[in-house]
Amino acid sequence: MIISKTPLRASFFGGGSDFKDYYENSRLGYGSVISTALNMHVYITVNKKFDDMIRVVYNGNELVHSVDEIKHNIIREALKLTGISKGIEVIYMADIPLSGAGIGLASSSALAVGVLNALHAYKGEYVSPEQLAREACHIEIDCLGQRIGIQDQYAVAYGGIHRYRFCNDGSVSVTPLICTKETKNKLFQHLMLFFTGNTRDSRQILQEQTQTMESKRAMLDDLVETVDKTYQALADGKTEIWGEELDRTWKIKKQFAGGVSNEQIDGMYQAAKDAGAVGGKILGAGGGGFLLLYVSPDKQDAVRQALSGYREVPFETDAQGSRIIFED
Repeated sequence: MIISKTPLRASFFGGGSDFKDYYENSRLGYGSVISTALNMHVYITVNKKFDDMIRVVYNGNELVHSVDEIKHNIIREALKLTGISKGIEVIYMADIPLSGAGIGLASSSALAVGVLNALHAYKGEYVSPEQLAREACHIEIDCLGQRIGIQDQYAVAYGGIHRYRFCNDGSVSVTPLICTKETKNKLFQHLMLFFTGNTRDSRQILQEQTQTMESKRAMLDDLVETVDKTYQALADGKTEIWGEELDRTWKIKKQFAGGVSNEQIDGMYQAAKDAGAVGGKILGAGGGGFLLLYVSPDKQDAVRQALSGYREVPFETDAQGSRIIFED
């Protein structure tokens, strides 16, 4: 039996520049994001089955004779990629509802990375975070045809809080944010997370975004430059710049596609700002999911009161990426 544990993630800056159409042609030479792994996880259990059948358990339950019969697309493609064709059970659990796709925390990519990690370990193979991320990208983008970027797969494979650069030549560099422990603690003491109560199908938002990528190139250049600016600000101990830049770049992000924000999200954001929040953003493609806010500690009770109709979700960073936590 093998059990993998893979974190979810929150992206701060640079979202959209991790799309191939952008970073392969970027005048800067790369796309770039800053994101952190969260202490919320996806768990995959893999076990040898007594017979040659394949059992897959998530919020559904499948028992099939062949891999091609599996309805769960990510698990099906992961089994194909790793060459496992029979006699196995794959069980998917998470700290969020399994129906929580579309909440902006990269749950689909965490599943892809986590199931690949578990299946490789089941075969006695160690794979690096780089390989896990690339294989997950291959499954989600090449095999399943999803119009998504590649930041999520790297963020959940590597864990921690990093700056990722997606270079013209297809390589990816991963650099930890260098700052004092006090600065990092100060940053996270200023962050709040609220669930909007709504999930969304991000495909339409991302399709509109990718179809109009060329017209948004100048905005994406701005977002990439913001990554470097906020990376340096943290090294200098200036966490307040993160709040200001979250506010500025959220206004840019709302121009990417019609469904990024809506009346409810705009109302939540304005209520938080009126109560003292400096800035924030919807995580993921937009349209629902989680609202991340930068708020000084002395204003946080006022923000909680202003958003009392929404669930606050405490969180911390997870220093580790996808890992095997049990092997027997």
